[in-house]
Amino acid sequence: MHPHPPRGAGRPRFEVGDIVRAHGDELLAQRPLRPEQARALSAMALCRTAALGGHLDRCDGCDFTRPAYNSCRNRHCPKCQSLAQERWIHSRAERVLPVGHFHVVFTVPRELRALVAFRRKELLGELMRAAGHTLTELGNSRLNATLGVTAVLHTWTRTLLFHPHVHCLVTAGGLASDADRWIARDEFLFPVRVIGDLFRGKLLGAIRRLHREGTFDGFAAFRDPEGFERLMRRLAKHRWVVYSKQPFATSEHLFRYLGRYTHRVGIANSRLLDVGPNHVTFRTKDGRSETLSSSEFLRRLVQHILPPGFVKIRHYGLYAGTHVRKGLEQARALLPSSTTTAPPLPPTWFDLLAALVGNHVRLCPACGGEVHPEPLLQPHASARAPPPPR
Repeated sequence: MHPHPPRGAGRPRFEVGDIVRAHGDELLAQRPLRPEQARALSAMALCRTAALGGHLDRCDGCDFTRPAYNSCRNRHCPKCQSLAQERWIHSRAERVLPVGHFHVVFTVPRELRALVAFRRKELLGELMRAAGHTLTELGNSRLNATLGVTAVLHTWTRTLLFHPHVHCLVTAGGLASDADRWIARDEFLFPVRVIGDLFRGKLLGAIRRLHREGTFDGFAAFRDPEGFERLMRRLAKHRWVVYSKQPFATSEHLFRYLGRYTHRVGIANSRLLDVGPNHVTFRTKDGRSETLSSSEFLRRLVQHILPPGFVKIRHYGLYAGTHVRKGLEQARALLPSSTTTAPPLPPTWFDLLAALVGNHVRLCPACGGEVHPEPLLQPHASARAPPPPR
């Protein structure tokens, strides 16, 4: 790894879709892909191209026109998350309590990553449940209160290696069991050692159950009759890493943080520094970068495509759907500020896009006049359509 060059205005703009179009077939020739991985790569390759149709921006003041093509709307596409992120944040605004929120991160030990990769859907689901239930159970036992928890799954490192972990935003306090007061926890949530030990017990218990059910049949390390028990004993001896950060002061900070984590994908286009005929260089951390072959970059990328229908944002305690009509409203009524709102959502997608990237999207680059969207001819019937929206 080496320091990356300065980010100047004249630096070329690279996109993941370009890499998929150039090297996707190479990856397919090297290894089989799961259906959801192939669908996601296909969507990224077609995203905002003529194959998906779109509209025409026409200037009122001159003859300038420019096509604007549709997005694929795949949840793993780095181009398609900004609008979805803003809409999600606004949909959650009325459910977020006007209190501080701790940020707690649960990490899977290195020894478990191969097993999680072998049975992704089952073990990623158990990981999220263990994290959410650890926090709500500690709230009940140590505070005698119900916390509000939003959990978001991430599976990557900055170098795109497989590293499953869960980010949890946790209310700084909870609704007392008798529902007549709010119990604040402003400076300190729970000892991280206690959180880690309970989380370890819950996840290892779930893994033992799945093993009894035969979920791991075919996993190479368990062909040895003692392989499973050796792994369980080794994992039970170690401390499991849990991070807990201080709560956010205001709901405005919380919304910014929600936007940062909820719809993030493995890599953003803005992190791509150079794309050559056979290599990709991208920014990692602390001013460093990494260069991979194009096929290795795509191999790492597809590791983070989730199983079909997998829900990567989940809510527990007061934020769970079962508490929305009763517990959440009781908690809100007990708090000093009765409303928590995000900024107003612009009325149309075009207005929302302008709010996100700047009003220049409305302006003609030729004369500075205002452009308006007009229908564009639909793509040819033989063009491949994107996956249906979830």
